[in-house]
Amino acid sequence: MSRAGWVPSRRRRIDAARVGSGTAVLVGAAVVARTGEVGPTERRAFRVLNEAAELYPGVLWPQQQFGNLAVGPIVAAVSLRRGNRRLAAASATATVLKLVLERAVKAVVVRHRPGTTVEGAVLRGNVPSTGQSFVSGHATMVTALATVVSPYTPGRWKVLPWSAAALVCVARVYSGAHNPLDVIGGAGLGSAIGGATNLMYGVPRR
Repeated sequence: MSRAGWVPSRRRRIDAARVGSGTAVLVGAAVVARTGEVGPTERRAFRVLNEAAELYPGVLWPQQQFGNLAVGPIVAAVSLRRGNRRLAAASATATVLKLVLERAVKAVVVRHRPGTTVEGAVLRGNVPSTGQSFVSGHATMVTALATVVSPYTPGRWKVLPWSAAALVCVARVYSGAHNPLDVIGGAGLGSAIGGATNLMYGVPRR
């Protein structure tokens, strides 16, 4: 590592692909979700997860916190403390982009939470029954961070950030906080944010 806290870096085609594919997923989900309705296929997918065996709060509530907005600054602070200034800057940038772009999406696509749009939805914990649902901020945050953190994670440990992202997406539907397209759109937005951030700062050259 250099004395400035930066490691030799490179830009990857896969990150450019993530920007494109993530944006495509977001737009595709938004086109369907912007009607404000939950179609029969999405409703069935929601019920499969939302009505599954009771695993809350002991199993799936803690996992949701990986998508909390505070996680981005925490990752940035820990990275800075460990001398990894590039990852600290990338994590902070991804958090800011999440806040800005999520708000922009919600200004265009207005769809409400399952407590309003799906009759009989099971709401677990302190999940709100009203308010805008598309896109899922938790899914956006955790996917963006997984994309940013993964290049710095050695070997088989790379599965951890992506497992956390998958668990958050499942947990948000299971808890009744979001419909499936909300987390799919959020994951697409998060992937695009993470890919763009990696292109901005580069990733470690192994």
